[in-house]
Order: sequence, then C-alpha cells, then structure tokens
Amino acid sequence: MTPTFHDLTLCDVRPEGEGAVALTFAVPEVLAETFAFAPGQYLTLRTAVGGQDERRSYSIARGEPGRLTVGVKHVPDGAFSTAAQDFRAQKILHVMPPQGRFVWRGEAKVVLIAAGSGITPMVAIAEAVLKAGGEAALVYGNRSAAAIMFRDTLDALKDRYMGRFSLIHVLSREPQDVALLNGRVTGEKVLALHRAGALDLHGAEGVFLCGPGGMIEDVSTALDGIVAPHRIHFERFYTEGEAPRAAPSEAAQKAAADGVSVEVVLDGTRRTFAVGQGDDNVVDAAARAGLELPYSCKNGMCCTCRCKVVEGSAEMAVNYSLEPWEMEAGFILACQARPTSDRLVLDFDAA
Repeated sequence: MTPTFHDLTLCDVRPEGEGAVALTFAVPEVLAETFAFAPGQYLTLRTAVGGQDERRSYSIARGEPGRLTVGVKHVPDGAFSTAAQDFRAQKILHVMPPQGRFVWRGEAKVVLIAAGSGITPMVAIAEAVLKAGGEAALVYGNRSAAAIMFRDTLDALKDRYMGRFSLIHVLSREPQDVALLNGRVTGEKVLALHRAGALDLHGAEGVFLCGPGGMIEDVSTALDGIVAPHRIHFERFYTEGEAPRAAPSEAAQKAAADGVSVEVVLDGTRRTFAVGQGDDNVVDAAARAGLELPYSCKNGMCCTCRCKVVEGSAEMAVNYSLEPWEMEAGFILACQARPTSDRLVLDFDAA
C-alpha cells in the first residue's frame, strides 16, 4: 500500500544544538505498529507554511514506546526548517510512516561518519548497535561545539557503553588541541584516523555515511580498496531547495511539446492525466490535474515516489537513491521523471 499521512501531535520541542530543534511526536498505541522503524529510517512531515503545502523528510534520531524524535536544522531561506524552529508542543503535523533503506541490519561492528544534521540517523543506529552488544565508532563533523546536535544523547551513550563506543568530534571553525580533529570531515582525514588507530576500517562490518554529497563522495572514494563496497552505506541529505538538475533532453522536450498521456496505477486504481510543456516532472503534472502522487523530498533522494515503468519511456533529472538493479528493472522516481514517449504507464504498486 502507498504510505499515507497520519496526524501526530508534538509532545516535546527543544533546542538541539545551535540553530536546530528536536521534535518529539506522541505515537498513539493504535499506530504503534504503523510507526515501528528500523534504525536509520526517516519520517516525512507535512504542514502548511505561509499558506503553502510544505513537506520535508527528517531522520529518526530516537524512538521509544509511544514517542519518535527527529532533528531539524535551520537552513537559511528554508521554508519548513525555519517554521520548525518555532513549533511548540501540542502542534499537530501530518506524518508519513517511517521509510528509507539506509538502515542498520544487525552489523556488530560499525563505523559511522556524519556531518551537521547528518547525525540524526546515526544516533539511532549507534544506540541500536550498542544495545545489541556491538561496537560503534562515530566521526562527527561540525563548525563548532555549539553546533553539535544531540550532544547530550551522544555523551550519555559514551558514558553508558565505555569501551564499545568511540566518539570523535571534528570541528572546522573552532580549534582543538589535536590537529587531526580540525577542519572538515574528508576521506584523507578518515584514513588518517584509521592509521592513528582511532578507527578500525578493516574490522568494520558496516560503514555508514550521512551528510552533504561532497563529503560522501570523498570518503567513499578514499575507502575504495579498504572496505568492501557492499559494506558501505550512505544517505545524502539536502538543504531546502532543489539539487542541481539536468536540463530535459531533446526527446523529453519533443514529447512535452506534443503532449504525453500518463497513466498511473496507485493502490489498485488507474488514473490518467497529461504532461505538457509547462510540467517539469510527472508529480507536478499529476498535481495540476488534481491527483496527488506519493512524494516527499522532490529532490531524488528519498525514494518515496519510486514506481515502475510498464509502458513507454522516461528520463530522470537527477537520481540519488535508486540502485542500478532497480533502474535495470524499470524503476524510476516520479518526482524526477520526464516522459520521452507519447504514452507512459507507471505502476506505484510494483514491489
């Protein structure tokens, strides 16, 4: 079934590092199973901001019976993140059940590498690993100590699991006594920490990366030949606003100019609408026709709008989440899909 939004009430809102807040939702018992999550997954939040429908995805940092917590870092000119800084307890938001494939799968020894608000899924993953008796090492990059999110939670984990949790803070704009811990998190810095004995990359059963795309690419490249590719997992986060997008190809431009008939299969129901020159993607065209398709980030990063092309063809402006096997099997992201044929059939119910 296609994920749907549920109304959840904020039971706690508190500052979480400089320019960030932790939002904790009360999850009623009737929705406990619906909102069960795997460490690393995210929630999609939806609310009206300035009269506009806004939705954003935020990773789950903590979960306990009847409560789920996400962290929201303020982004300049970001509509949702700016509004979130002023949210108060008792506010009701529309929340989609947990999603995402960047998850802990039982690895007993992990290395976690995060920057900024990329820490949020790492908190949940670290806690799960440690509770299961495993070992975790976390490299966490920020501008300054004041910007560190979930610092109290991380310190509490370090105190509780002494000897099994290593916490390494890297600061780019606040000098530290150890030179290696100054600057940004880079591939070379991660390798230097490994050589110094602060990280054990060879023994890691899983290496998890979360943060800006540039950091992920740099560290992933540095790990080549040291950590097996299947043990490296990453999730990009985006700052509000769209990621760089490729211009439509000639085929997509021609199809839009001629007009495209799109049919979607969603929850067993078929609907048809048109894509024309004024539509950048299938999701926008459907909205113009009064049909709401599943989506959250609209930046090609979350996979909420994943569907299968069963007839016709389409290209994607960007893709940061589909794996090669999925694209070979015909899956596409509707929020990035631009038809390149005069007819396109998309199945959102396909596994």
